[in-house]
Order: sequence, then C-alpha cells, then structure tokens
Amino acid sequence: MSPKESYLIEQPTRREILISLKKQGTLSVQEMARQVGITEMGIRRHLYALQRDQYVRTTICRPSTGRPSYLYSLTDKASVLFVNSYDSLVTELLDEMTDLAGESSVLQLFERRKEKLRKTYTRAIGNKGLEERVAALTRFQNREGYMAGLTKSGDGRYLLEEANCPVARVASRFPQVCQCELALFEEVLQTRVERLECMSEGGRKCLYRIGE
Repeated sequence: MSPKESYLIEQPTRREILISLKKQGTLSVQEMARQVGITEMGIRRHLYALQRDQYVRTTICRPSTGRPSYLYSLTDKASVLFVNSYDSLVTELLDEMTDLAGESSVLQLFERRKEKLRKTYTRAIGNKGLEERVAALTRFQNREGYMAGLTKSGDGRYLLEEANCPVARVASRFPQVCQCELALFEEVLQTRVERLECMSEGGRKCLYRIGE
C-alpha cells in the first residue's frame, strides 16, 4: 500500500466511509451521513476526493416518479485499501510450487494450514454451545481482517457475512483455499455450514449459512 493509500484508510472519517461502503455495498449520501455522524456536505467532500482517485463510483437511480438519486459504491481499485495478505506474492509462490511438485502439494499445504487453525480455534472455543462457537469464530475472522458480521435468521440458523476477504485473489486462482475454509468452519462449529456467496467467485461478499 502506498503512502497515499495508507493516508486514505488511516484518516478517521474517510476510513468510516470506506468501511461502510465495503460492508454494505451501496449507500446514498444521506445514509452515509447518518452512519458516519457528519453532515451531508462533509460526506460529499470526502466522496469527491475518493471519486477523483477512482476508489468510489457513482450510480444514478432513476425512480418512476421524483428526482433521480445517486448511490455510491467501491471500485475494484479500492481493494488495495483493505487487508490483502500480500496476495500477489503468495499466488506467485503457489504457482511455482505447483510447477515444481504438482497441485497435490498445494492442497496438502492448505490442509496443513486448516488443521493448524482448527486446533487453535478448538482450544479457544472449547465445548461451548453453537451460538457461542459461532460468535467466537466471527471474532477470529474479524481479527484476520474479514470484517465479519453475524445475524440469526428466523429459522434459528446463523448467517456469517464477511465483507472483506484478505485472500480473495489467491482463492480465485486456488479454490482449495475456500474449500478448506468451509471444512474448517464445519469442523470447529460441529454443524453444517453452507456457502451462499463467495468473493473469489465474483460475489460482493462471502456469506455462510450455519446450522442444520
């Protein structure tokens, strides 16, 4: 991340705007003003700078009646402002490993990482109930930069939403990353986990449904 990009994410108000857009996808100026807690004029000033540098795009919403409104979302360029775990370097090294030892070696590497994480998570979570296990997993994912949020649906199951994926580019090249993560979740939570949306496959977020 360049010094300019570091400033963008470290400036408190601008960071709040970026995180709100990252988590929710699309927002109006009015919605951002309510969430961030500053005036609409202040929001527009920050959005102007973010649009100028091509981190935010505008979409015009034209209702059947009334004036058109403007909605804002992040561009692909904005991904560099969030945790990415040196994905270009990792992808290059994994490609080299595939060339040298075959794809099975890469899968073995991911499986070893999954087992290491499983032991760490299981020690921390212990024999708690499902709700506590899911909440603890959400905290783990947040510490790793996934911007995770948890809700409980009407049928008693849980929805784990991750607005950021630090390894999305790696996973788009090596889908074994996502397969191992899904297996990890099931082993740690001791229940069925279904992936409903995935950023490495073009989704806006990673979304998991947890529970039988």
